[in-house]
Amino acid sequence: MRRILDAFVVALESLAEHKLRTTLTMLGMMFGVGAVIAMLSIGAGAEKEALALIDRLGTRNVVVRAKQYKPQELEEIRKKSLGLSQRDVEAIEEAVPGVMFAAPRIEVEPYKILAAGAKTKAQVYGVSHRHREVTSFALGEGRFLDVADEKHHAQVCVIGAGVRRDLFGADAAIGRDVKINDLWCEVIGVLAPEPGAVTAVQGVPVSSTEREIYMPFTTALRKLDRDPMKSPLGEIVVRLEEKAPAAETGAVVGTLLDRLHGGARDYDIIVPEALLRHSQQTQQLFNLVMGLIAGISLLVGGIGIMNIMLASVLEQTREIGVRRAVGASRADIRFQFLVTAFTLAMLGGCAGVALGLAIARGVASYASWPTVVTTWSIALSLGVSIVVGVISGLYPAMRAAKLDPIQALHAE
Repeated sequence: MRRILDAFVVALESLAEHKLRTTLTMLGMMFGVGAVIAMLSIGAGAEKEALALIDRLGTRNVVVRAKQYKPQELEEIRKKSLGLSQRDVEAIEEAVPGVMFAAPRIEVEPYKILAAGAKTKAQVYGVSHRHREVTSFALGEGRFLDVADEKHHAQVCVIGAGVRRDLFGADAAIGRDVKINDLWCEVIGVLAPEPGAVTAVQGVPVSSTEREIYMPFTTALRKLDRDPMKSPLGEIVVRLEEKAPAAETGAVVGTLLDRLHGGARDYDIIVPEALLRHSQQTQQLFNLVMGLIAGISLLVGGIGIMNIMLASVLEQTREIGVRRAVGASRADIRFQFLVTAFTLAMLGGCAGVALGLAIARGVASYASWPTVVTTWSIALSLGVSIVVGVISGLYPAMRAAKLDPIQALHAE
């Protein structure tokens, strides 16, 4: 232990004698480590956000969404198919193995949303009472829709936290009335706050519940005006049993709907489980590519360490000769130079960790991009920098150890 401490003291004194050269060499390692941590944190943040969005869709779900067409195309499609309907929901529940239930959803086009003298803009959906079972969100106040609301076409609704703030401010919302187009609905529930704008994963749109309003889909069908050419249902979420294969079940659902719709492919089938696998594969590739790019900086830093260590060997040739003359072995000389390279890499790596954390925090603050700094990314980048530093110092250390003591003493 004493030998190691002495070696570190000598290494620090040697590096301190050439502050500018040491600092410039450390910059290569610092930027390399900082780049690795920053890139991996950005990638981890993007992965976390993608997983949260996929969780909203539900990995045990298969989502069937009505396609959007231009008016001329829609007329031709409607000659074969009326679009997604309650008949499709019932057929999927009865005929497709591995399905627990199917929950319909309708997207309403609101032209006015009023309450208590205030107005707001929001997405309005007619949903099944089982919607809460297939979509991940939390209820902040009141209750969600139930079977009775659906059966009796009740004029009730559940509103998002953002809608509640716009219409009622800090006042109570439960029991108040909201006018959606020309229909008055009683607020029976308020969703928990969930900041976030409408976004998408793998091209599939996923929205925040902040500005959403839910009402029974039967109420939306019967009591709100809708374009007769549009699909009666905008979406059907199929909940699968625990052991049901999502991709295969999605294929069976597609075959069934093809028959019911007369061969008109007026819908898209989305399998969130497949999106999850694709997202993970994409993220792994992103991490690999970004890691390799950032690793180039570490390699450059390693070259800098080798350069400064070779210069140190030349400068300390006479000192090496003196140490050999007074009894130092080749192993002692080699060990001293390896400790110096290790110290240089460690200092640069620690500075790089600080730089990486700063970059990650800066990206999160100013670019509104989620970043997640993980312990393994810090350990990986710091460990690689130390390994690169030691390997880079190995050749100069071996060269110093092989110097002939007599020749070294006569060096100028």
